[in-house]
Amino acid sequence: MSFEAAWALAEEAVASGRIPCAVLGAVGQGAREVRWTGHAVLTPEAVPVARDTVFDLASLTKPVFTAARILAHAAAGRIDLDAALTSVIPDFRQYHADCWERRVTFRECLGHLTPFPAVEPIYTYGSDPATLRAFVLQREWRRLPAPVYSDINFILLGIALERLEGAAIREMDPGPGLTFAPDPEACAATEACTWRGRVMRGEVHDENCFALGGSGHAGLFGTADALLDVAEEMLARGPGPEAEPLSETRTHGWERAHPGWSGGQACSPATIGHTGFTGTGLWIDFGTGRAWTLLTNRVHPTRHAETGIAALRRAVGEALFVE
Repeated sequence: MSFEAAWALAEEAVASGRIPCAVLGAVGQGAREVRWTGHAVLTPEAVPVARDTVFDLASLTKPVFTAARILAHAAAGRIDLDAALTSVIPDFRQYHADCWERRVTFRECLGHLTPFPAVEPIYTYGSDPATLRAFVLQREWRRLPAPVYSDINFILLGIALERLEGAAIREMDPGPGLTFAPDPEACAATEACTWRGRVMRGEVHDENCFALGGSGHAGLFGTADALLDVAEEMLARGPGPEAEPLSETRTHGWERAHPGWSGGQACSPATIGHTGFTGTGLWIDFGTGRAWTLLTNRVHPTRHAETGIAALRRAVGEALFVE
């Protein structure tokens, strides 16, 4: 594994000003390497990044927390992945017994095989988390002609988790090194949010997750080492349902290696990964026993800038496999 070549790409992206900071970590053959450069915060005052800087992991919440927890409930026999969500959320679209939403299953949500829209500005419909959950459950959802990657799938899975466990997501333990309520002083900043009127640091960047008071599609925070711990645990036990293909591009909660994907083309076909909107990512190659994470705050101070994050992720993934 050529960590040096991959690190040079991340270092150059920071030095050129395309992204404020980068933390790159990789594990394989019993070794771990982590490096970092740049600033966790640029404004209102500069703060350098460190190995233990906590990042808003954004959509990495989906596979690392929500999918893992749903699969654990399925393995314990508490849910059937091929059952409709209504087996746990009976009030989902309760006034329309024959609607398509009431037939959507756990497995379809995990694999983004539903026709829900990719995203909806739920936060613009109110400010009370309980009312917004009711809105999600009773809304007549726009049905797309074909499945897309959708936050709605995991918002619904998050509500199902809350019903199964009798607790709000923010009250659940996401595991060592991961949290829903980080110390802001330990965090990398994300966006200067026009809606909330401040730079987000230690508060979830995703507006819908913020308004819902926690949800299944975003909200998890963690360090590079915490994610590498997750990856090492998964590599040690070998591929499970999270690696089982559900489509050409998706598994249960993860993306699978395919042409043009975020992990590059040098990894084995037995690789899964996921990215987060804030500039994060984690990839696990069961074929070679390797894993890597690239954490950036590419939305700081604004998402409306071309950072080259998509190309950087692919290039880093490919460079890591140069011998």
